[in-house]
Amino acid sequence: MRAYELMIIFDSDLDEEAVSGQLAKITGTIEAEGGRIASLVDTAPWGRRRFAYRINPKWEGCYVVLEVVTEARDVASTDRILRLADRSEIVRHKILRLPEEEAARRGLLGDVVPAEAG
Repeated sequence: MRAYELMIIFDSDLDEEAVSGQLAKITGTIEAEGGRIASLVDTAPWGRRRFAYRINPKWEGCYVVLEVVTEARDVASTDRILRLADRSEIVRHKILRLPEEEAARRGLLGDVVPAEAG
């Protein structure tokens, strides 16, 4: 099992229905590859945030963070969908593979115990 953290920045002008629709599409892609969303870290702590600089004439975006657990070697098709997405909806995205120790600390790997560093 591998754990990933996926951050997506949606356009601040989108309503909740559009954001939910995009998240459903992304979640469907992950689940089709045998993965699962371990947790939706939630839009509450992140929510709408101001950018450090202007992106696509906008100063704000709505941040969503997902924790993904999958058997697949990578989440390339999810990355491809996000790269090809309409830039008027998804401003940016970032996928990070979590180190095994961090994934275990977060409880994402179930009963898997991380190998000890020696």
